[in-house]
Formats: sequence, C-alpha cells, structure tokens
Amino acid sequence: MEETYADLILKAAITSKVSPYHLASRIKQEVGPFLSHSSISGTVEGYRGLYNFYNIGATSSAEPMGAIINGLKYARDGKGANQETKNKYLIPWDNKEKAITGGAIFIGSSYINVGQNTVYFQKFHVTDTKGGELFWHQYMTNVLAPYSESKSIYQGYKNNGLIDSPMHFIIPIYNNMPEIPTSNPNILESDFQTDNKIVYSSGSNVNIRTGPSTSYDIITQVEQWDKMTRIGKGIQNGEKWDKVKLENGIIGYIFQNYVTETSPIKPIEQIHLKIDNPIIQKGEKAKIEIEILPVEAKDNKIQWASSAPSIVMVDNLGNITAIHAGTAVITAKAEDSDVKGTISIQVTSKVTGIELEESEIYLSVGETYSLNAKVQPEDADNPNIIYKVENEDVLTIDENGTIRAIAEGNSKIQVISEENNSIQTQCQVIVTRNLGENEIIFQEPLKLQGIYITGIPADNNTVAEIKKNIVTNLEIKIVNQNKNVLQDTNRIGTNTKLEVRENGNILKNYEFILYGDVNGDGKINSVDLLVLQRHILEIQFLEPIYQKAGNINKNGKKPTSVDLLLIQRHILGLKTIEQ
Repeated sequence: MEETYADLILKAAITSKVSPYHLASRIKQEVGPFLSHSSISGTVEGYRGLYNFYNIGATSSAEPMGAIINGLKYARDGKGANQETKNKYLIPWDNKEKAITGGAIFIGSSYINVGQNTVYFQKFHVTDTKGGELFWHQYMTNVLAPYSESKSIYQGYKNNGLIDSPMHFIIPIYNNMPEIPTSNPNILESDFQTDNKIVYSSGSNVNIRTGPSTSYDIITQVEQWDKMTRIGKGIQNGEKWDKVKLENGIIGYIFQNYVTETSPIKPIEQIHLKIDNPIIQKGEKAKIEIEILPVEAKDNKIQWASSAPSIVMVDNLGNITAIHAGTAVITAKAEDSDVKGTISIQVTSKVTGIELEESEIYLSVGETYSLNAKVQPEDADNPNIIYKVENEDVLTIDENGTIRAIAEGNSKIQVISEENNSIQTQCQVIVTRNLGENEIIFQEPLKLQGIYITGIPADNNTVAEIKKNIVTNLEIKIVNQNKNVLQDTNRIGTNTKLEVRENGNILKNYEFILYGDVNGDGKINSVDLLVLQRHILEIQFLEPIYQKAGNINKNGKKPTSVDLLLIQRHILGLKTIEQ
C-alpha cells in the first residue's frame, strides 16, 4: 500500500517532534501547494532520484536552477557533511520518506528544538540562544515567509477544528514599540480622523479586516455588543470603514454600518442553570438550560467552562459531552462581570463488555494460571468480575481469576460482570498430563513467558527457522489464528500458535508474540504503525494479544504514542525492536 504525503508527514512529525502542521506548511511554502517543484521531482539531470522537500541548503546562485541544484547537492551528501551528520539526517535523501523525515529532523534539531521555534524566529534571528550572536542563522531569504507560512498553519488548524484548542504563542517584544501598530502603507491616514471613543458592534459575526475594504483578509469576527475602541473614524467617500482596537488588543478595520456608540443592554444580575438529569452516562450528550436575570440582559455574552474537561466538555452554548467517569462543575459566567451560575454533573460509566486474553487454555495437572479478564471500559464504575467453573473436578478458580488444574479433562469458565450479569464471556480450559522437564526445550533466541513465546527474530522468522530452536520428540504443529497449519516458508507472527501433541491430542498450546507486529502477518512495517495508531485513537480496538505485541516497552500497559515512535524508529532502521 503506497503511503500518502499525509502519512509521511505524520510519521516525520513523530520522529522529529515537530508539529505536522508546521511541516506541511513549510513544504507548501518551499515547493508549492501542488508538489510539482523540481526539488521533489527526482528527475533533475545529474541528481536523479534525489529529493529536498524543505529546500534545505538551497542557497541562491547565478547559475541556471542554482538554488535547486544546491538543495539537491545537500540531499546527496549534505554538501560534504561528516558521516555522523548524514546518519542523523538520513542523508542521502534518495526517496520521499527519507527526505521528508530527514528534513524534519534537521528543522527540529537545528531550529525548533534549540529556540528558533517560530517561523518568525527562523527568518528574523532575534533569540539569544547562541551566546548573543544574532542575525546569522536564518532559515530562508524570503521576508514574507513568516506571514504566508503562518497563514498556512492557521488554515491547517482551522480545517481540523483545532482553533479553540489551548495554544501557546511566542511573540517577541521590542523596546520602545508604539502602542498601536503601523498601518499597512496602502492605507491612507488622511481617510481617518482621530476618535478614541468606546463603541460597540451592532451586529453578529461582523468581520474585522486588515484594511478598509472587503478585499483585505479577515482577522477575526465580533458579536453583537462586543466593545472596542474606535482609534480612527472613517471619513472616506462612499463605503466608510472605522479603525478599531478590540479588548483583546487586536487592531483592524470594521465597516462603519456595524458600529454604534449606543451603550449595550442591561448588565446580568443573576444566572441560574438546570438540567433534566445531572447524572449522565459516559459518551452521552446533554443540554444545560440557562436562565439570565433580568430578562432584558439575556443577550449579554456568557462564558462557559468545565472544572474538569477530561470528564465533561462544554461548548459555548451549554451543550455538554460526557468523556470519562467522575464529577465536574459547569460554570456559566457573564463575560463583563463576576456574576455566574454553576451546576454539578456526574458521569457514570457502565460496563459494556469483558475483555479476555485467551478463549482456550491448555494446562498441566497441578499448574496454575492467572486469567486476565477486564471489564470495558477501563473506567467502569464497577469493575468487579464473577467466575463460574463448569466442572470443579477438573479445575478451580478463585475470586482473583487464578485457575488451578486438578485432574485431566475439560471445563468451561464463565466470566460475568458483577454489575450486569447479562454481560459475560467464557473460555475453555483443557487439563492434560504433566510435560516432563526436558520433553520440550526452547533454545535461544526463543524465550518462554508462561504460555507466550517471544524472542522471534523479526528478519528471520519463517516456520523452518523457528523449528530449529524447538527441541522435542513430541509432535508439534505451528498454526495460524484460524488453526490452519503453516508451511515451512510461512512467517511466524503475533497470534501464531504452537500445538504440542501426543497421539493426536494437544498437550500444550503456546502463542507467539512478535513485538511490533500488531496485525499478525509476521512483519513490522507501516501497516502496523497505522493499525496501532487507530487503536490508540480509539477508532478500532485491537484484541488483547495484539495489544501485548504493541507494548514495545513491555511494561504491561496498553500501547501509547511512545510505542508508536519505537515502531517508527524500527521501520526507519534507527533502532531495532528488542524481542
């Protein structure tokens, strides 16, 4: 499956610890939005098969295609860089993935992660992170790049619905700066007269623009009765525009028809909140009703907030979403006063299922085994489980899920939710005779951990190769998850099983785990990266055995973005996953 540019940029972001939005906007800035630039065509004569998505090292030159040639020289050998530098930046950039990831590492290590962490700082080097030596480490020559690239980043966040997320802005403040920024040189100051009156927006969703015309960019919008200072009153001919300063410091231009000097409506005196049921289930949505007194003040702006957004989220209309079990206080506050109302919301989390690692277990007489059963979701209010054994002459199980094999035979174990006994699952336990100490031996690199076999070489894991490390006179079969016998040339991956048989009957059943292989095909590649990412984002959950394979840290926890990064580094050949 061919990876998209979006896939490559996301992977590069994980490796370099640089925002994917920044990388995408930087590529768009350097090689254009249509990705047809010569720097990334791979077809430039003398530099075929080389790519430079960020124009790194593409210094200007008088010769034809001089900047492009210089950039491709860097892609070839780092312009004479030592081997350590080449290894660090994955040079040569002889495929698109290495060029995008290696360039991202360069940007991260040379700029983002050493203090030049905004597009402004990368053009105008005013940070003091190099012993006071300023104005020497600019990324590019284009003076307008910080403006145009920041617009691209903004659009990326906006298109993905992230504008309302918390953000940290780094803005240089210079000595002796004027309180009001200098106007665009295309705007005539003679078209305005000094005013400095407090005025209000007389409409909703009114645009504030960078200049006095609809042809200028929109900076932000204001709602009805939003307060602002009119710095300059427009006296132009025809459609008039006023220059205003908003309460948050933004300065721009508003169409004069939407400005009034009339004071806003009455202030809010009381806020009362109510909801049909203050106890809601995880995942549910509800609406908080608000009463504002006096009634004449109902159109004033209200600010909504949750004391615990990780438990209950609230939007600017009082709509709430239950995220996790717990309690959160929702507050509605008048924007221009301290008047507020509160309501407590409790989120419950009911059991929706039971996750069981094994559906079939083979034990020897006298052997014990801890059945790993968990209710779903993890934050369920009542996580308690009840166990029931079908045949207690064969085995027993205690309240903690510890099975003890008593005699040869079969028995089912019912695993039931204490909260809701209609939610249950089961596993089959087969108790067989004891295997002698030397009846089956697993040689290095294979490792035995309970019923799991690990230590499989990721690059040499055919059935034939693995069998060489299993010593036994018993019959063994290696089967896939559908119990089909694998041939010697087939790969062994996660959830492949080893059946140890005697007279045709299974004595023991082991399961292989190949860390990093979360789809069971015996390979570690970008498909595993995508599958694990979907699990972490709760888009499509993995079975327990594949979650174990995705826990590269082997700390017993569910896979996280750290495990994603370790798989990524394995795929790129930076660090092999230890099996």
